[in-house]
Amino acid sequence: MTVAVVLFTSNLRLHDNPPLHAALAAADEVVPLFVLDEHIADVGFGVPNRRAFLADCLADLDAGLRDRGGRLVIRSGVPAEEVCRVAAEAGARDVYLAAGVTAYAHLREEGLRTALESQGCRLHVHDAVVTAVAPGALTPAGSGSDHFAVFTPYFRRWSGQPVREVFAAPRAVRVPRGPGSEAVPSRTAVPGVAEGLARGGETEARKRFAAWYRDGIAEYEDRHDDLAGDATSRLSPDLHFGTLSPVELIHRARSTGGAGADAFVRQLCWRDFHHQVMAARPAAAHADYRTRRDRWRTERSAAGDIAAWQEGRTGYPVVDAAMRQLRYEGWMHNRGRLLTASFLAKTLYVDWRIGARHFLRLLVDGDVSNNQLNWQWVAGTGTDSRPNRVLNPVLQGKRYDPDGTYVRRWVPELTGIEGGAVHEPWKLPGPARARYAYPEPVVGLAEGLARFKEARDLA
Repeated sequence: MTVAVVLFTSNLRLHDNPPLHAALAAADEVVPLFVLDEHIADVGFGVPNRRAFLADCLADLDAGLRDRGGRLVIRSGVPAEEVCRVAAEAGARDVYLAAGVTAYAHLREEGLRTALESQGCRLHVHDAVVTAVAPGALTPAGSGSDHFAVFTPYFRRWSGQPVREVFAAPRAVRVPRGPGSEAVPSRTAVPGVAEGLARGGETEARKRFAAWYRDGIAEYEDRHDDLAGDATSRLSPDLHFGTLSPVELIHRARSTGGAGADAFVRQLCWRDFHHQVMAARPAAAHADYRTRRDRWRTERSAAGDIAAWQEGRTGYPVVDAAMRQLRYEGWMHNRGRLLTASFLAKTLYVDWRIGARHFLRLLVDGDVSNNQLNWQWVAGTGTDSRPNRVLNPVLQGKRYDPDGTYVRRWVPELTGIEGGAVHEPWKLPGPARARYAYPEPVVGLAEGLARFKEARDLA
């Protein structure tokens, strides 16, 4: 009787899971294992919204395994130690894992390989599980670089790559009796969770995708920036936790075809692009990717402006609406992420790392690669070929929320202002302005732009 261990990380699903598929093909019995990594909590990454969503994911994964005759084994501690312990308890000689891209994922993998080899076990690492194309698989021809630093040429190469087959969910999973398990975590045991946080788990993820695929993908190209229409897929948390496979989503979208499906696939490519940058430059999680000499304002020099931005009271309605959506849902519309980040990093000229940390404290899809590199793109320290672009929040609001529906949804104190006038409440006559308990702008846009340009000129 042969036994293998599958260590689940960012692939909390049964459908299209190459490590699970390989383990089931190679062994008579398999231990599906998840380790609640104590390091994640120690570094502050185990925040309430992601802990609650993770609890949903693990409960759903356990239920899916039980439907197939198996179960999920949960342990807490150091992954290498717990995996070795479970392998010894089960008599396993092979462990299967999805490759990660961050510096910590690499350290975890190497620590696990070393520990397993010391007790005569083998580690099998699978690419194209968390991403569609493995980081490092594509490099610019003739440049000598180990990764693409510009999206468009990466997209051209990526689009021509064959995508691996999609693996069906297993019909049965036989788990040995030996390894014991801790209780599956519960969302209700996590304090401080956003009131509007979505439910996690593969079952919910596949329902979300099916509904959006049926009703929204055809219009995605035209509507994905529509703030009020909320026409994005909302699948980023499911991709972050791996309850959906990017490979499966690409196959489904390409089978549909059309401008909407093409635009959706392009967004999946952006995700792969950021992962390959982070895999090659893991320091970009905290250091500028593009060398600059910015004189950012900090928590000490800009404390009041930072607090106003975090609390959604900057005096710019579309910025405040997006920040309040983040606080309530643990999620924010993609256009909102761009304009709130631009406002902090360029209009307020605050260090992008301050904004990135705040997002990671609240975002259920708080992915290091996508969050940090999107922040750097907006701040002009990353891969954007136009690092000095500044998004005007008034023009952005009028363009992507023309009648103010999104603003009034999240900034109820402005409900009485009709139409697009809601984006500039400071222009209302004095008596009218007095009726709304809404702050004045923390900075004039012209003043913020001048400060940014002066600072960049000096840099």
